[in-house]
Amino acid sequence: MRDLTRAKELLDTGKYTCVLCQDGKEIFSEQRGVKPLVDMYSQGIDIKGFSAADKVVGRATAFLYLLLGVTHIYARVISRSALELLMENGILVEYGTLTENIINRKGDGICPFEEAVLGISEQHEAYRVILCKMKEMGI
Repeated sequence: MRDLTRAKELLDTGKYTCVLCQDGKEIFSEQRGVKPLVDMYSQGIDIKGFSAADKVVGRATAFLYLLLGVTHIYARVISRSALELLMENGILVEYGTLTENIINRKGDGICPFEEAVLGISEQHEAYRVILCKMKEMGI
């Protein structure tokens, strides 16, 4: 739990959108959305067993954390489907606010990544859908 506590402390500085910690190793990002996790996964960065603190965790982000092998997660805001997915896969989750869905940046609908993976249950299929959505959105 020390790693999760450290990750939460770094997230609380306000500098980062997501922080990953394990045994004194720290990885953090200021990028929003799924991009930092997609980059870590596509680059083969090994964070199996890390604890993560993230501002917003929707279902797409949850799938990425599963693929990356994170074992503990704190989310300031988490969607119900993300929480269920993580818990079903044995991930220990703490959160500040539970919401039905993650809202898009405009505030007028569901996050496009959350919406894209709502009906998906397999991690690698979710990853392919996330990549397609990123390409479609020019990210």
